[in-house]
Amino acid sequence: MRVKFLAIAGAMVVSVAFVPKATAQIPLLPQLSVSGSVSNENSDRTVADWVYLDGRRLFQISASKSDFSARSQNIQQNLAEISRTFFQSKDKQVKVDTRTINGLPVIEVNGQYLMTVTTADAALQQVDTSTLANQIAQDLKAGLEQAKQERKPQFLINQGKIAAGLGLAMIVASWGVYSWQQRTKKHRVIPVPRTSPDTQNITTQLNQQQHQHLQEVKKRLFQIAQAGIWSGGGFVMLGLFPYTRILQVGIVTAAQIPLKIGVVLLGTYVVTRLSYALIDRLTTVLVSSGALLNSETSERLQLRVSTFSGVTKSIVTIIWVGFGILTALILFGIDVIPLLAGASLVGVAVSLASQNLIKDAINGFLIIVEDQYALGDVIAVGDVGGLVENLNLRMTQVRDAEGRLITIPNSEIKVVANLSSRWSRADLVIPVGYQTDIDQALQLIKNVALEMNQDILWKRQILETPQVLGIDNFGDRGLMIRVWIKTQPLKQWEVAREYRRRLKVAFDQAGIDIPVPQQAIWVNDSQLSNSHEIQVIGDGKSKF
Repeated sequence: MRVKFLAIAGAMVVSVAFVPKATAQIPLLPQLSVSGSVSNENSDRTVADWVYLDGRRLFQISASKSDFSARSQNIQQNLAEISRTFFQSKDKQVKVDTRTINGLPVIEVNGQYLMTVTTADAALQQVDTSTLANQIAQDLKAGLEQAKQERKPQFLINQGKIAAGLGLAMIVASWGVYSWQQRTKKHRVIPVPRTSPDTQNITTQLNQQQHQHLQEVKKRLFQIAQAGIWSGGGFVMLGLFPYTRILQVGIVTAAQIPLKIGVVLLGTYVVTRLSYALIDRLTTVLVSSGALLNSETSERLQLRVSTFSGVTKSIVTIIWVGFGILTALILFGIDVIPLLAGASLVGVAVSLASQNLIKDAINGFLIIVEDQYALGDVIAVGDVGGLVENLNLRMTQVRDAEGRLITIPNSEIKVVANLSSRWSRADLVIPVGYQTDIDQALQLIKNVALEMNQDILWKRQILETPQVLGIDNFGDRGLMIRVWIKTQPLKQWEVAREYRRRLKVAFDQAGIDIPVPQQAIWVNDSQLSNSHEIQVIGDGKSKF
């Protein structure tokens, strides 16, 4: 396919190359210069620009800023009238004369006045006025004769052939790009490295993300290629004919700023996307090599990977956006060195005034590197806690049980309790009455835990055999029996709720009551006999 495409393109180039140069031309770009050249930047007294004929520049003129527009318009109108008269005549050559009036050369074409060469024009070219007038006369003669030659039917026919060849080349090139794009879609292969079962899902996800970033870059580049083929080909076609060549000048002049901005935006976007793909690739290598595993569960590893990848991508985005802004300023001719110097001074002043932000960034970096917690963890910081929803270098945001989003500056996090790091534990305290057969209760509590551990629905969430530690305390509700169940991260609450449900059912079947708080009070009443005593039970009843 590639050989076929190159052969077609080569044939077109050869066919175009053999067109006689005297009868056909392919102007790729119009001759442009930056308008408004300033001779005195401080006072902005004089400006300079080119005079054009059929989109080609002939010579430069200069004048004061207030007079330049009127002078340039007058010269262009005179040149248009002169060229129109010359094109309608049968003369093949044009006569350009220079004569001196009031000490300044005056240029006439076929007896028609064109312009007066001023000292400002001569100063711009750093020659005397007579020499400059002769140069302008030669350029005028060559330009007018070439312009008349290009308006002959044979020349227009040859240029039409070239335009047809360019159009065919554009179609073939566009079709080749489209075919290449379709072929890359059909052969999408996501390489999955050989890893352990714990990390296979994570590496697959990272490879998919990397593949998505690369595909996005390819998609945009293919779109840019298609747009470049058609817009570039159309632009070149405009330059083939003298009647449309002036449009090239207008397009280039009008599109300079948007084109620069577009190039910077596209470059920043592509580089950022490629950086994302590189970060995912490096993370995949670290996970596959075991550098980030450390005997952790896949869920915990996924939390670490998502946190590390998200923060790294945010930093890379800020860097490339800043670089893109500097590049745009340079393209627009702005000196960035004073800006950088001023920004450094402002940065020092801001750093002194915002030391807390620096502390936040440093502490946030340490939190991420040391893996104190990650996105999706449940943490407790001081009197607040909840699920970590957002984590960056400046702050940590957690969602508590009531749904409130709590924002904590990283510099304020001194001591943090991570309730879901690597594994969790359901810490249960089971009350039983003092009159209960304690051995029977302990055995029942243990049996319920073991049955739940063997249940296929809960076996994966329970990491180890539950431990019945025994009587932990003599409380006002009865005997307190402590049970520990080691679970997957964030699964301790689900396991605890299910265990309490099963234990309640088992207690009801065994006739074991869960006691309520009770208190005994002995009261001596002078109206009663000294031997009578009243016992008040915690349920509100009095017993004599």
